[in-house]
Amino acid sequence: MRIAHISPGAGGMLCGACLHDNTLAGALMRQGHDVALIPIYTPMRTDEEDVSGPRVFFGALNVFLRQRSRLYRHLPAALTGFLNRPGVIKLLARGDANIDASFLGDLTVSMLRGEDGNQARELDELVRWLRDDYRPDVVHLSNSLLLGFARRLRQELKVPLVCSLQGEEIFLQGLVEPYQEQVHDLLRRRAMDVDAFIAPSSVYAGVMADMLGVDRDRVHHVPLGLHMEGHGGPRPVPRDRPFTIGYLARICPEKGLHLLVEAFVELARSRGPEAVRLRVAGYLGGRDRAYLEKIKARVRNSGLEEEVEFLGEIDRPTKIEFLGNLDVLSVPTPYHEPKGLFVLEALANGTPVVQPDHGAFPELLAATGGGLLYAPDQPGDLVRALMELQDDPRLRHEMGRKGRESVRELFDDRLMAERTVKIYHGLVNAMTPGTGM
Repeated sequence: MRIAHISPGAGGMLCGACLHDNTLAGALMRQGHDVALIPIYTPMRTDEEDVSGPRVFFGALNVFLRQRSRLYRHLPAALTGFLNRPGVIKLLARGDANIDASFLGDLTVSMLRGEDGNQARELDELVRWLRDDYRPDVVHLSNSLLLGFARRLRQELKVPLVCSLQGEEIFLQGLVEPYQEQVHDLLRRRAMDVDAFIAPSSVYAGVMADMLGVDRDRVHHVPLGLHMEGHGGPRPVPRDRPFTIGYLARICPEKGLHLLVEAFVELARSRGPEAVRLRVAGYLGGRDRAYLEKIKARVRNSGLEEEVEFLGEIDRPTKIEFLGNLDVLSVPTPYHEPKGLFVLEALANGTPVVQPDHGAFPELLAATGGGLLYAPDQPGDLVRALMELQDDPRLRHEMGRKGRESVRELFDDRLMAERTVKIYHGLVNAMTPGTGM
């Protein structure tokens, strides 16, 4: 099967959606499918082998200039095409963009208008390449913010369209009016142009079905999958060391590092600073540097600088080693996380987790038995759950064992690819005359 998977690059950031899309595409390729993982905006960035194609569509600077300048929209392609070159994009994307919410709202509306938006010429180029050069059997959009592409793709390619749902409602909540209402209206209208949606958890499938105004049976639940190479090796022999808590996610308020630090401070007060350690790893963007500085100040003011380690962004081998040397991982997201990839990564390495009782986490822990849930509206409950694991090494070991085995059995990338292909085949057969479907 020839599969075109269109995925937005996130500039210099390692984002969960990019990691998921790359892992899925790689797994599909290993199963013999012809997959074009097509980056838009910027080149892909992942901590695994990058399987995306070399050409970037909807180059970030072209998208920006077409939104900002009416004159630029009428320039010939010969004068604007070079801005879609990956090398040029990487050079221009150095540093962190600081774009106000009103511009993001205006741009999101334009992109969802698709063939009627300011980036229509970019859409023409993508459609032309898919129709004339690649000729896919199915097109898979990475998230619902790309639904503006769907109508043209359907008209020109006449193949099924699938759209993943990967947490984009969090972005939508940050839009200012009148753009938030306009975007929601466009999403509901454009959702009619897609044949099927795929969500990483059943709870999120329901959330997005309601938001998009589509029947729940059009939203399929395909659990996340990990590329297991390197994960799950022998855990280090336990050492006489403090109880070590880890955090592995983007450093930002949405992921809740501040909540974990507060719990750690309370734990250190109760058990003594010599009994606990906190290790923090993850990508830090420009807009969140002040947030991290406040957290570091909180640690200093608590007298715990020696007990807290900030590692910054880490590569895949270092990540696996990091996870394997923890006693527990906790990423206490205030919002209802739809995916929870970091949970599966921790469990794959035998490390139990403590997570809030909302979003995808109850499903993940019910399936794996790999950790504890706490009441997110009760700050002290996170401390209680951490203490429970600190006090019971046998429970930690058993949860880690169950988690590791369950991830290999239920959340392997091979299974994710097979479940996704089953959806593709059903849609292709339904569109093919004479199949009886």
